[in-house]
Amino acid sequence: MRGVFVDANESLAVIFERLQEPGDPEVRIHRDPDITSDQYPQILDGAEIAIVDHTALPTDVAKKCTGLKHIVFLGTGARSYMNPEELAELGITVHLIKGYGDTAVAECAIALMWEGARGLAKMDRGIRAGNWLRDDGMQLTGKTLGLIGFGGIAAEVARIALGSGMRVVAWNRSPKKYPKVEFVDLDELLTESDVVSIHLLLNDETRGMISRACIEAMKPGVILVNTARGAIVDEEAMIDALKSGQIRHAGLDVFNIEPLPSDHPLTELPNVTLSAHSAFRTPEASENLMRAAWEHCRRVVKG
Repeated sequence: MRGVFVDANESLAVIFERLQEPGDPEVRIHRDPDITSDQYPQILDGAEIAIVDHTALPTDVAKKCTGLKHIVFLGTGARSYMNPEELAELGITVHLIKGYGDTAVAECAIALMWEGARGLAKMDRGIRAGNWLRDDGMQLTGKTLGLIGFGGIAAEVARIALGSGMRVVAWNRSPKKYPKVEFVDLDELLTESDVVSIHLLLNDETRGMISRACIEAMKPGVILVNTARGAIVDEEAMIDALKSGQIRHAGLDVFNIEPLPSDHPLTELPNVTLSAHSAFRTPEASENLMRAAWEHCRRVVKG
């Protein structure tokens, strides 16, 4: 059984090679992160396992990938790049990797929150342009952070925020407990939180879940942080709320369209901090990710 890492950037390729052990299955590394979907059949060349970082695999292309039986997706958000149910009907199983970058993503969410509170990026841009911009920041100690969704990343965000003196409330679809975190219904979270941070997987239930009505229910002047998936939030409603001041600041690592076009409306707003879907990118997280990818490959081969 053969595998191909179809869209490896150089840093991941180096780690993946280093973690290979004697007796591991044959996995070829295609060192080109900028492939297009229609290249899958040629790159895989009949291999049974595809390791995929970020390249979309439409179902009609998957049908042309002779021999493909397993996709090891490097993360949890495979639905943004492929349809696992349709692939399953073709006999292709999609394997996800959870928890590898919980701390990395949580630290990015915290950084976006603090940036939204203090406007450091805006001041930096202003000073570089010859302006001396000073606005009142938001002091976060004693403020309420609301976490929508409570998995491993949100738990890490809660740990850090609690340590900085914030009150933390959370909503989750299934019951959860975590020390010093108050679990409340979504309406209460929206109306009480000074900062709202999103930590949900994207699926049919969560797509567009943070609707215009949800945004209007938030406390005026709220900071909104999204390190989950862009499509969870009604983008048009969020932009309107940023313009009106209902949202003080948005810290966004994810977008409906990635890479974000240079002429996108979000790039024109001064009260938005944009991050290039990079919250998970630390050496520690990459090491965890590649180790987990190898474990999936080993389990697949062993049946």
